[in-house]
Formats: sequence, structure tokens, C-alpha cells
Amino acid sequence: MATRKILGYRRENGAVGVRNHVVILPVDDISNAACEAVANNIKGTMAIPHAYGRLQFGEDLELHFRTIIGTGANANVAAVIVIGIEAGWTKKIVDGIAKTGKPVFGFSIEGKGDIRTIADASYKAKEYVQWASELQRTECDLSELYISVKCGESDTTTGLSSCPTVGNVIDKHCADGGTASFGETSELTGAEHIVAAKAANEEVRKEFFAMCEEKALGNVEKLGKKTKFIGCLPPAVAPTKAGLWFMDTSSAAAEAVTLWAASGAVIHLFPTGQGNVIGNPIEPVIKLTGNPKTMSTMSEHIDVDVSKVLQGEMTIDEAGDALLDMIVRTANGRYTAAEALGHREYSMTKLYRSA
Repeated sequence: MATRKILGYRRENGAVGVRNHVVILPVDDISNAACEAVANNIKGTMAIPHAYGRLQFGEDLELHFRTIIGTGANANVAAVIVIGIEAGWTKKIVDGIAKTGKPVFGFSIEGKGDIRTIADASYKAKEYVQWASELQRTECDLSELYISVKCGESDTTTGLSSCPTVGNVIDKHCADGGTASFGETSELTGAEHIVAAKAANEEVRKEFFAMCEEKALGNVEKLGKKTKFIGCLPPAVAPTKAGLWFMDTSSAAAEAVTLWAASGAVIHLFPTGQGNVIGNPIEPVIKLTGNPKTMSTMSEHIDVDVSKVLQGEMTIDEAGDALLDMIVRTANGRYTAAEALGHREYSMTKLYRSA
């Protein structure tokens, strides 16, 4: 198969993104209003409000920091404004994002208040968005993209058509040197032996079993037929090399995609049977279905129709190629259905209650 090319954004650290967002990122829930005010002032920027960031501790706090830093570090983001109530945690997030080399600046509200903070941050956001607007797409290999996969609102058609289509793409993408990740830990128990057989070696197999203890059965067709997964990742941790990775994620769509975006994934593939509307602020979500009823009732949410698979008019390999073509079009700038409809679901994973 000839290497597919895309027009992407080559970031300072070499990663390739397919979007060029300037995000206004709150450290904590009480900084949401300031971030949204800045985004309202400066067109072309995007605030990403969330519900947490206060009185968290231990592993839960570390996951919070990884998710926020990873969101800003994602290659789909050109530049970042960080706003937090306290200077210390704001600086921690700014420093984490700055490791990518991209422009990032932090503002803390304590000692200044909202009005002054919003004004100062708005001036910097205007500088960033004008800078980002002049960045140009360049030709890159499709294999340079990090792709995540998860299904939702599944039915019989999902296991017979749309999930195998995603699996076909994973096989092709990883064989070409690409990076991908699957997860939904609670969906895998009962099928652990099937997934474990796809582990690259015994060490990876043991790590997978340790993460999947006491979970529930799910559909594993989207993992492909040929590809072995080469490692296991905690939530919101980036892969360290090309290949297929397992990430320990929730099966809730918004939470899972948020974690993958924070790990650096730049495109998400979402097979659905009965129809799902999930989107994400920074990682475009491409939806596909093999259910003809869903295509007739919820077509505005679907990017790729593979219902002909069950009608015997399309092979899984042909469906995979159609999905790959849509990935290229999306990478080149086409809005997904979720983007066009304004779906920006961003949901932080909380491990336990705050103090």
C-alpha cells in the first residue's frame, strides 16, 4: 500500500497535528469564568472549562495535572493560555506544556482579580491567535498521526461492520509505522484471553491482565486481526514509540476521548451502532456506522457509512479504505460531523472525592 500523505501542522517537538487551536485552559473549576471571558474577547481562541482542580491529592491530583498538561501539549494545539486561581499550580501546568516548545503563558487570579487577569490574558491570547493564524500546513505521512479508537451505543451491526472496519484501519496504520491506542478497560473483561493473545510479549500480557482485573465483556473487533499491542499505558500517558497501545480508560465516551487527547492522540475513530453524538474540543472524532437505521435517523452525526458491509456490497477491507480516506480528509481540514455540530465534550476522569 502506498504511503498516504496529509497536510498537517508540524509542531516544535516534531509531532504532527491536524488542527491549529489556541486554547484558554483553566487550571481549576473557579477559573472557568475568566477563561471563557478571554475566549469571548478574542475570536479564534477556545476555552475548555471543566469541573475539577481544587483540593485534589495523590494519584487523583497527578491524573488531573497529566490531563490538563496533555491537553495543552497535544499537537492539535498551536498555543495555550493557562489561567488558575493560584500561581504555583498555574506554573506547574505552564512548565509542563512548555516542554513541547510551543508558546504558552500563565496567569493567576489571586492578588489581581478577574477583570485585570482577563484583560492581561486577552492581550496575550490576541498575540497568540494572530501568530497561529499564519502557520501553514505542510505535507506529512499519515503514519505520523497518533489515532485513538473507542466504540459507543453499540449493537449487532457494530461487531459485524463498523468495529471490524476500525480494526482493518488499525492493522494498516500500524503496519505502516503509525501509532494507535485502544482502551475501555471495563469493556474487555470476559474477553481478556482474546485481547491478551494480541500482546506483543509476555511482559505486556502480564501488564494488561493487571490493569483489566475485575472488568466486563466488550467488543474487541476494532483491535484488528494482525496487530499486536506493544505496551500498556496509565490514563493520559503518551505512547513512547510507534505501534498499538492499550490505555486504561473509562468506557464513558467523553472521559475516554479526553484522556486520549491528553495522551497526544490527534484523531479518534468512533464506531457506533445505534448512534452517538460525542465530540471533543481538540481531537476530531470520526464516527462510522454499519446500521442503516442509524444512517436514516441520525445521518448528521455520521462521517462514514459502512452499512453496505452487512448488505454484502462492501468488504471490510473496502470499508477500511473508505475510513482511511476520511481520516486523510479530516487531517487535511475537513470538519467532522461532531465539529460541525459543535460537540466539544471534555470530561475529566476523577479517581476519588476531593478533600
